[in-house]
Amino acid sequence: MKLPALALLLVPVLACAAEPARPFHPRIQRLDPAFDALVAPDAPVEKIAEGFHWSEGPVWLDGALIFSDVPANIAYRWKPGDAKAAIFLQPSGGGEAVPGVREAGSNGLARDAQGRLLLCQGATHRIARYEHGTFTTIADRYQGKRFSSPNDLAVRRDGDIYFTDPPYGFTDGDASPLKELPFNGVYRVTPAGEVTLLLKHLTRPNGIGFSPDEKILYVDVSEQKAARILAYDVQPDGTLAGERLFFDAQPLLDAGAHGPCDGLKVDCAGNVWCAAADGVIVVSPAGKLLGRIITGEPCGNCNWGGDGSTLYIASNWLIARVPTLTKGAGW
Repeated sequence: MKLPALALLLVPVLACAAEPARPFHPRIQRLDPAFDALVAPDAPVEKIAEGFHWSEGPVWLDGALIFSDVPANIAYRWKPGDAKAAIFLQPSGGGEAVPGVREAGSNGLARDAQGRLLLCQGATHRIARYEHGTFTTIADRYQGKRFSSPNDLAVRRDGDIYFTDPPYGFTDGDASPLKELPFNGVYRVTPAGEVTLLLKHLTRPNGIGFSPDEKILYVDVSEQKAARILAYDVQPDGTLAGERLFFDAQPLLDAGAHGPCDGLKVDCAGNVWCAAADGVIVVSPAGKLLGRIITGEPCGNCNWGGDGSTLYIASNWLIARVPTLTKGAGW
C-alpha cells in the first residue's frame, strides 16, 4: 500500500524548539582499558541539535542524519554545518494519531539493502520504505492482525528485516483495545514480504542488531526492573535459537541511572553500543561493560554516520555526536 506524496511535508523548514534549552554536561566513563581503543581519551561529546520531545532512530542517509521525534510525528534531517535540524517528513508515522495512540510518529530508522530509508511507523503500525516522496508498506500485519507499534529494526545483507513490536505506541499499552496481537513480538520480513514470528515471550522487546558476521542477533528488553540485552544464534533458515543473557543493565539502573535498554547498534569489531542508563553503554562481544558515554539524559538510540566512525546519539530532547576509533558494522 502506498500513501500519496501530497501527504508529506518535505520542505526544509527549520525545527522550532519544543521547550527552552537545558543544561548539557556530558562525560565519558572508562571502565576497562579496552575502551581506549574505541573512544579517544580527549573525545568530545557535542550537542548538535536540540528542542525535541523524544528523539529516536538516527540513521545516516545521503550525507545527512535522519532522526525521529516520535511524539511530534516528525522526522528531521541534519547535515554537518547546519545550525539546526530541518523537518524532513511530517507526518513521519504515515498518518496522524487517533484516540488511543500516543506515539504516531516514526521510531527506529534504517537503510535497506539498496540504501533506501526504512521506518518503524506508529500511526500505521508498520514497517515502511520511503522513496521519491512515497511510503510503501513492507509489513503491517501478522496472520491478518495489525502490529502494535514497531519500534526498531535491523537489516541483514540478504535483505531480510528483523524488527521488534512492543506496545509503547498505545496510550494503554498492553491493555489497549486497539492491540490486536496478544503478545509483543520479534519478527522477520523477507524481501518477498513473508512475515515470520521469531519470538513472542519477551514483554518489552526493543533494540535489535546483528553481530558483524550476522550469526548473532541481539535484542534488548526495556523493562524498568529487568533491563537487559539478550543474544540469539541465527539459524540457517533465519530463525533464532539459544537465548542467553548477554548483558544485565539492571544494576546500572538500580544505582540511579535513568533509562532502560533501548536502541542498540554493533560496531565492526562486534562491540554492542546500547542506549541505556543516562547515555550509551558499550559492551564487548564477551558481554563485559567497557565504558559509558553519559549525556545525563535517557537515550532512545544511537548510530554511526559520516565516514562510519562518528557516533550519533538520540538522547531525549537532543542529538549528540562523539568521534570514535571504530566504525559501525557494515561501513
